[in-house]
Amino acid sequence: MKRRTVRVRLTAVYSGLFLLTSAAVLVTTNLLLKRNLDKRITDVRIDLLNPALDPPPVAQSPPGSTDLRHLPDAVLTYQWSIAGITVAVLTIVSIVIGWWLAGRLLRPVHQITATARRLSLSNLNERIALAGPRDELTELADTFDSMLERIQRSVDSQRRFIANASHELRTPLAIQRAAIEIGLDDPSPQRLARVRDELLEVNRRNERLIDSLLILAQSENGLESTEPVDLDVLTRQAVSETSASGILIRQQTEPATVIGDPVLLHRLVANLVHNAIRYNHPGGVVDIRVTPTAGLTVRNTGPEIPESRIGELFEPFRRLHTARTGSADSAGLGLSIVAAIARAHAAEITARPNPGGGLQLAVQFPAPAS
Repeated sequence: MKRRTVRVRLTAVYSGLFLLTSAAVLVTTNLLLKRNLDKRITDVRIDLLNPALDPPPVAQSPPGSTDLRHLPDAVLTYQWSIAGITVAVLTIVSIVIGWWLAGRLLRPVHQITATARRLSLSNLNERIALAGPRDELTELADTFDSMLERIQRSVDSQRRFIANASHELRTPLAIQRAAIEIGLDDPSPQRLARVRDELLEVNRRNERLIDSLLILAQSENGLESTEPVDLDVLTRQAVSETSASGILIRQQTEPATVIGDPVLLHRLVANLVHNAIRYNHPGGVVDIRVTPTAGLTVRNTGPEIPESRIGELFEPFRRLHTARTGSADSAGLGLSIVAAIARAHAAEITARPNPGGGLQLAVQFPAPAS
């Protein structure tokens, strides 16, 4: 069975409304006309039968003429015939016009459908760009274009992530292969010890990279279970577990409770502290503050960061002051993991450069429910 399209339904609605309106107008007009004619004929009969008036001469009705009593029925019969033919013709005209009008109104929908059918991962840059007056259809097209733009950014980010992750994983493998080939070419005890140290260091880097990728994936998938977490206690614990390397760490913590995953929140705090220490000047300062209203704030001294490049800090495998890859102990996933964990906890993370260098990162958590 062939399905009824929206165009057919719109045409039926237009024509049906016209037919109902025309029928209502026709019936109402004819009923009023019949009532008026009956009243006028009755008045004429009363005048003719009134003895006080001189009766007009009665003209003989010619043969085949209509009696005065049957005049209303004759007029109404003629009226019904003409009106019926007119309504039938106008109904056909309304069907044709309704079909054309429905097609014209649905043309933007067909354009949206055709664009959606043509889309694939290779041409996500295509847009509908519907022109015309600002109405519901142009709003729908603009919303669809905005969705395509978000999907394209997500796909591009995923492609960059895959390429960067492949590069990060390929580099230590190349180092391992070179160490094995060169080191075992002359297997002296000294060279074997050096090869062993190199392989262990590369292995540790791979392990950190894989752990970071797993945490990033876990954060993106959301939280399986949550519980109240003392953010101030968690922060002091993360600071005590981090090597300062000659950097002065100043803490100012107040009791603050958030709802979330304690393991992921510990990684969030540890990554922020580790990042503030790593990208700092020798003898620099890291200020850490925890309050119930402001959440967690980490501020450090360090190299100047252009405000226009703040967004790049949260992209995976992105480093502003070193090469994209090649760091022996960092994969460039620290702040991207922080951003993912913050999103999983419905927290808002903001970053701004400090005057004279360094960065201030603030994580604002939603207030826990009573």
